[in-house]
Amino acid sequence: MNIRKKLPAAAAAITAAAMLLMLAGCGVSSVTENAAAQSSGTVETVTSAPASAAGTGAESTADTGSENEELFTSRDLAQTADLSEATSVKVTDGETVTVTEAGVYVVTGSAENATIVVNAGDEDKVQLVLNGVSIVNAHQPCILVENADKVFVTSAEGSENFLTVSSTFTVDEDAAIFSRDDLVLNGLGSVTVSSAGDGVRSNDDLKLTGGTWNITAEDTAVKAHNSISACDGTYVLNAANDGLHAENNDDDTVGSIAIEGGSFAIQAGDDGIHATTSTTVSGGTLTISAGEGIEATQVIINDGAVSIRATDDGINAGQKSDSMPIRIEINGGDISITMGAGDTDAIDSNGDLVITGGSIDISAQSPFDYDGSCSFTGGTVTVNGTQISTISNQMMGGGMMGGQMGGQPGGMMGGQPGGFGGRP
Repeated sequence: MNIRKKLPAAAAAITAAAMLLMLAGCGVSSVTENAAAQSSGTVETVTSAPASAAGTGAESTADTGSENEELFTSRDLAQTADLSEATSVKVTDGETVTVTEAGVYVVTGSAENATIVVNAGDEDKVQLVLNGVSIVNAHQPCILVENADKVFVTSAEGSENFLTVSSTFTVDEDAAIFSRDDLVLNGLGSVTVSSAGDGVRSNDDLKLTGGTWNITAEDTAVKAHNSISACDGTYVLNAANDGLHAENNDDDTVGSIAIEGGSFAIQAGDDGIHATTSTTVSGGTLTISAGEGIEATQVIINDGAVSIRATDDGINAGQKSDSMPIRIEINGGDISITMGAGDTDAIDSNGDLVITGGSIDISAQSPFDYDGSCSFTGGTVTVNGTQISTISNQMMGGGMMGGQMGGQPGGMMGGQPGGFGGRP
């Protein structure tokens, strides 16, 4: 196991962190970004002791406290890392730091055009502890995971960290934090991400379990191929496209979002939350301002506080996946939906609509639009200030609103003709 770094940067990085932790768990190299320099630059090899079990990151799914213990392991939920045998890394202008083995790596320093690359073994778990890191790149990711079993990006307690990609990406990995494998965001500090593409992206599963994350993206703030699962943390997401997005273009049986906790403030140009299969909210606080608030084949809300302001649909269920029926199901929670004027629906299901509980407060010209069946057996629903006892289909075939829907006639709503029930 080796640490390779251009001198004198390597010696400076090791010395700076020696007061904080013991060095071990190698597999870090650093080379200049310039291709010619990579082939000719002076490097030094330092050998250190093997990583311990703490560095390899044994995980357990027992006693996680999650409603679905399969979603999170004990290490996913741990907000601090075992630093007893960690390795220190200091980012330097124009250099790429490459992590090649399992372990805990404490990252410090400020740099321009630098990337932390994880290229470890298929079974390796790597934890990057950001402790006052600032990276500003022009066209490439700040953190790039090429290969690992799982990578944890953990903000150290009280630390402020900044990851910025300022201009158009010139590589395929078009996110400030880009991972080809499982990724976990956690910690007790803050990370501010600004990206000319996506903010954070995983081509596998993404877990959000802690820390404060302020993400501004010119595309999507947080994206994953297979799933996004959240249980804690604070997330302020500002995206030109979507806030949270889970989709695998090659497999429509995956692409789910599950929120069990955490605080989300989302401003998005398109969808606040978009999933191919299902979006399930079982806790937490969601404040969404977007074109569409929540969109998936199935949207299920069991608990939590959900506030949506939308200019298209507030909650929309459409056929994103052929693996499940289209459905909106509300079993609990405190839900507020405020809609813009025009051809907009607060709750729009291209399949069934089921309400069994919760408190739903809607301000909209078109509160409900469903193509399948509707069941309203519990909970409290208020539309435009009036509590209702039955659900009328606003747009389906020009159906009548009923007096409980604010006295608006069916067939025309804000100048829009009826019969738009099939609109996604």
